[in-house]
Amino acid sequence: MAKPRILFFSQEITPYLPATDNSRFGKELPNAMQGRKYEVRTFMPNFGAINERRNQLHEVIRLSGANIVIGDADHPLIIKVASMQPSRIQVYFVDNDDYFQKEDEDSDDLGSNREDNDERAIFYARGAVETAEKLRWEPDMIQVTGWISSLIPLYVKKVVNEGPDFKKAKIVYSILPSSEIAPVDPAIFDKMAENGVKAEDIAALKELPFDDKIFHRMAIRYADGVVFHGEEADPALAEAAEKQGIPYITLKPGEEAAEKYDNLYKSLRGE
Repeated sequence: MAKPRILFFSQEITPYLPATDNSRFGKELPNAMQGRKYEVRTFMPNFGAINERRNQLHEVIRLSGANIVIGDADHPLIIKVASMQPSRIQVYFVDNDDYFQKEDEDSDDLGSNREDNDERAIFYARGAVETAEKLRWEPDMIQVTGWISSLIPLYVKKVVNEGPDFKKAKIVYSILPSSEIAPVDPAIFDKMAENGVKAEDIAALKELPFDDKIFHRMAIRYADGVVFHGEEADPALAEAAEKQGIPYITLKPGEEAAEKYDNLYKSLRGE
């Protein structure tokens, strides 16, 4: 019997970024799932704080070279890869000099305070999902983590859903404890429309409350399950999940993540 497959779209993973609760989770969950006999592959942005030489990143020429148009500019997509140690899980890094280089005014290693975070999230979602398609590696589960990954459920279900690669996959979105995110530009909807999102799907997103939780709301809109990291679920986002009939769980500090995630994955897959 073939092993079930999980495709991770992560926000941050140690040791590529400094060790924090979020980056440790980004490493530990894929490792734990591989230990539970899943096949695992992982994507994350190639943030400018990552030391490519120390972490042995190298470009994958066959996956690089596409141009993603956002607004009036072409943004080249570069894909690099490294192996997570000691598990040797492949980590694919989505890179672009316009969006992922470190800037002096960044409030953290992710640049959470940047005014162009709408474009950065679009670029990561489209670049990562289209690259994953090229791998021809059909996942059973897709695990999406963090605000910069929040548009991936939309792109999986509504933009690249014509092929077989993601047809059977269930999507879980995890909401991590994080610093404040810069206000999202309302022009994000126009930019998404230029990047393959259909008018009816844009209309559905525009019905969501446009507040400081809009990235999470858009992810929940197209997820099959949600995990809140913290003492309790965010009431507004839990309500959004409940309205759509989406199951959610809360992972409290100190709780064993692998067991709770594995149980959620099996439940969504009907096991």
